[in-house]
Amino acid sequence: MKWYDLNARELPWRSTKNPYHIWICEIVLQQTRVEQGKNHYLNFIERFPEVKSLAYAHTDEVLLYWKGLGYYSRAINLHTAAQQIMTDFNGIFPNHFEEILKLKGVGKYTAAAVASICFDEKIPAIDGNFYRVLSRIFADDFDISSSKAYQYFYNLALLIMPDERPGDFNQAIMDIGSEVCKPKNPNCEVCPVRDNCLAFGIGNVQDFPLKSKKVKAQDLKLHYYHIRYREEFLIKQRDDSFIWKKLYDFPEKIPSHFEKWITHEKTIHHKLTHKNLEIVISEVVLDNKKEFQKFSEENHFIITNYEESHLKSFPKPLENFLKKEFEES
Repeated sequence: MKWYDLNARELPWRSTKNPYHIWICEIVLQQTRVEQGKNHYLNFIERFPEVKSLAYAHTDEVLLYWKGLGYYSRAINLHTAAQQIMTDFNGIFPNHFEEILKLKGVGKYTAAAVASICFDEKIPAIDGNFYRVLSRIFADDFDISSSKAYQYFYNLALLIMPDERPGDFNQAIMDIGSEVCKPKNPNCEVCPVRDNCLAFGIGNVQDFPLKSKKVKAQDLKLHYYHIRYREEFLIKQRDDSFIWKKLYDFPEKIPSHFEKWITHEKTIHHKLTHKNLEIVISEVVLDNKKEFQKFSEENHFIITNYEESHLKSFPKPLENFLKKEFEES
């Protein structure tokens, strides 16, 4: 805690105990580096400064302000949870761990972070930093891929968690894990708990934490048709099932007589968490406007152009495809 008082990172959300702001920042920082997340957090908070403004916003706009962060299901869940707060909690952010945990997309870590930082609840915010720091301090080889790892390290953290300033304690562990006790090349020489770290004492810091189970990535193939008429092309919004919820993409089927208008195909490889994607995009260039409009109307596709498409959120590989396609044309 003394180390944290002197070395805490200066971050825009550290100056507030507003639970809405802390919640937003914690969701932003899932799967996102702090430096990358800072400006996205500030822009998101500026546009949606309180629960009500987020709850009543259109989904497309929420996704637009999430653009560049990826993992768009986080934004969908934020939007849904804000609506939950308006209906289930009368617009007031819940102030207890168990209530916060009821919000869509909020897990034990996020609920603990908000509850401890904003409401001084003594609840460890167990994440990868906690697993790593505690495994090394105690030279504990409990497998962090085990289904029982959360509860095990939760109990371990409670042994050293102070009654006062639990939020600062959680953030101190986060900062030590991020700045000092790194996964690779930990900077043990400046670590404030080095003298109490059993792994450092026996010289095997790199052996912790123990993680035995690796999830095998699934191979997945997708086929899209980029159907164009001059500068316009067709898009559709994905539903809530499967990947890329509510984002925009291209048609995935065409009538057989459209095949004669396929000019070329491009294959893109893209990695998601636990998925390896192979995306084939067939370029379909129509020369008949009526045919183009008819196909759009019959299948409820949206006609757009490159400039207007900036107002929609696309999966990263399709966003990159469009950028390159229209830079070259």
